[in-house]
Amino acid sequence: MNNKSKESLLKIKWQEINGWKVAFILLATILIGASLVVMTRLTQERENFSELIEQQPVLTGEPLLAIRSQKAQINKIVAIYLEDLQKEAKKEEQNYQFVLKNEALISGEFDLLGFPLRFYLYLDPFVMDDGNVQLKAKSLSVGALNLPITQVLRMIAKTPELPKWIEVKPKEETIVLRLDQFEIGNGLYLKAEKINLVEDEIEFSLYLAETSTSTKKSEE
Repeated sequence: MNNKSKESLLKIKWQEINGWKVAFILLATILIGASLVVMTRLTQERENFSELIEQQPVLTGEPLLAIRSQKAQINKIVAIYLEDLQKEAKKEEQNYQFVLKNEALISGEFDLLGFPLRFYLYLDPFVMDDGNVQLKAKSLSVGALNLPITQVLRMIAKTPELPKWIEVKPKEETIVLRLDQFEIGNGLYLKAEKINLVEDEIEFSLYLAETSTSTKKSEE
């Protein structure tokens, strides 16, 4: 074998070795990259729970003030609140009324084939463990019509000016008043303690909310 044939043979073998090296490096890179992508997807949080927790008020310690009220006082406050809400929505008439009697009553109007119909939805209030208030629907009156409660609750839920702290659950036939999302001002929040409409006893506690970040700073 002459020198030229030897050089060409070595050149071919060297090219084959380099080709295998390149292929191996590419394969290893692909495998490593795929592993990193899978690990990133597995460890990635769908939601930033730390930020969500910080957004929720933390009501701890002793309340600043214990508030005892009656149905007549609550009705006046709610009427003023709804009136202001309707003004912000730029509507001349108030669509809904909320009154406490021996049970909670929501009254409102809706159009059926061009005719206004008024409904009366009766609910029982319950104080939840977190200090929020649940209104459980018990009966509905719409003139001579027999409409399901879920249908009326769906209509209420679609109200554009409905505040975010009022959560309507048509399937469960309940309305939740999320007092922990209703800020009075200056970081003050309410927690319901007792609601007894028959005995006319309504009690709330006033708290100053602390976020987790402010709590950490005070501890440091």
